[in-house]
Amino acid sequence: MSTNEKTATREDAGNVRVPEAIPLDEYRNQVGMLLGVSDWIVIEQGTIDQFADVTRDWQFIHIDPVRAKETPFGGTIAHGLFTLSLVSAMSFTAVPAIAGARMVINYGFNSIRFISPVLSGSRVRGSFTLKQFVERQPRQWQSTLDVRVDIENVLKPALIAEWLILTTF
Repeated sequence: MSTNEKTATREDAGNVRVPEAIPLDEYRNQVGMLLGVSDWIVIEQGTIDQFADVTRDWQFIHIDPVRAKETPFGGTIAHGLFTLSLVSAMSFTAVPAIAGARMVINYGFNSIRFISPVLSGSRVRGSFTLKQFVERQPRQWQSTLDVRVDIENVLKPALIAEWLILTTF
């Protein structure tokens, strides 16, 4: 299994592919364009179990492979919120930083839809399109990103979302 095919850990941080930072004007010119596609991330049962423990969401469909096998999914699935939580990590390998930015924060989501379940053992990756980029106040810009998280070999995405990011210079 290559570094791109496993769940990233803190120890992997130095090995993660990161796009080069681009100037503000160049980023602004990317409106309407695909910024990038992330590396694949494997959704392992152990990680799903850890997410269940942290969030206290122990629904059997996520953590009990025997019972989950009897469902229409045929096995355990990741929590939708777990898949959503990976969007930040995915963006680090897909979306270029803006040169000179002092701080970048997650401002929230306008919309999120969970389309397809992510089976344990599946690989997912995110695609990020810059929908809008506006100056909110001097030295603060808001990016609106269309996000699509795909599951390898599955036609419909795991999720689609409209994500807001604030960047301060």
